[in-house]
Amino acid sequence: MKITATLSRYLARTYFINMLLLLLALLAVIYLFDTVELIRRASKRPDIPISLILQMGLLKLPEVGQMLFPFAVLFSAMFTFWQLTRRHELVVVRAAGFSVWQFLAPVMGVAVFVGILQITALNPVGSLLVGKFEQLESTYLNRQENQIAVFKEGLWLRQKTTEEQGYVILHAAKIEQPGWILKKVSALYFNDDDSFKGRVDSKQATLEKGRWLFRDVIIYQPNEKEQKEDFYALPTQLTPEDIEESFASPETMSFWHLPGYIQTLEETGFDATRLRVHYQSLLSQPLMFAAMVLLAAVVSMRPPRFRGAMALFAIGIFIGFLVFFMSSFLQALGASGQIPTILAAWSPALICFLLGLGVMMTLEDG
Repeated sequence: MKITATLSRYLARTYFINMLLLLLALLAVIYLFDTVELIRRASKRPDIPISLILQMGLLKLPEVGQMLFPFAVLFSAMFTFWQLTRRHELVVVRAAGFSVWQFLAPVMGVAVFVGILQITALNPVGSLLVGKFEQLESTYLNRQENQIAVFKEGLWLRQKTTEEQGYVILHAAKIEQPGWILKKVSALYFNDDDSFKGRVDSKQATLEKGRWLFRDVIIYQPNEKEQKEDFYALPTQLTPEDIEESFASPETMSFWHLPGYIQTLEETGFDATRLRVHYQSLLSQPLMFAAMVLLAAVVSMRPPRFRGAMALFAIGIFIGFLVFFMSSFLQALGASGQIPTILAAWSPALICFLLGLGVMMTLEDG
């Protein structure tokens, strides 16, 4: 028997409303805790108004929200199936001759649609908000003065000089890893009023402890003759870890911009494995959400006359956290290059989907 459109819409609407309410409730709790933490961090800086703290808390929500999505999909599906079972609606649907796969299809369709919407629309918007949050955090809470960016033209880096006034902008066309060897380097010196002080060009520079060491150097200064030196040292407090951590985090990169940024990083000489794992993980989200619905159906569609429903709910919650830690662990292995990127990103979703599918085929008769 073919499932009716009215029934499909009812199941899909019920599940979507439950998911939305649960997600909003989780975000409200997270916003409260994040705001308290931001107030604690800002307590030592009296120049930061409370309105800015509240704004930063809202800007950070998309980062946490994307982590909460699989939990919201799983727990709302568990609640929806439990709700339909307790009201005997699923019993009536089964008695009418519909198979479990027919009334699972609308719910899984909503989950897959939300997964596609999340990576194509919500992720780009969230990345803009998270990027704004990190900018405000760097300016008001961390007081960072170093600025680093990577473009197709190479690496751009801004740092304060060791003198009382001024800063230097350093540009390198390419970086050789490992060893942090910069090729075709230029260092532009400016005063705090942005007036030009001088320029240093070099074929190669190496980041050493406490300094950039330039080789084969040409020094230009206004109204003076150029000077050639074999070596030139630029003091710095930066370390390779500082530079790598200053790059755009995966959460601040839009799904649509990730491929181009990954290509730019690799052409410049940096390792983009972490971003590749993140990109593939985003692509696997619809499959992961469908797997969460299957797992929820396994633990929450037990008829009311049977006992052990609470134990199955506890198992479902445990499965949710297990999937989260497994995904994080495999992504960490993938980012470090110990396992292939595709395996790190897709295996959690694929394992959960096959597990839920296998259990449902075992428990249900069609």
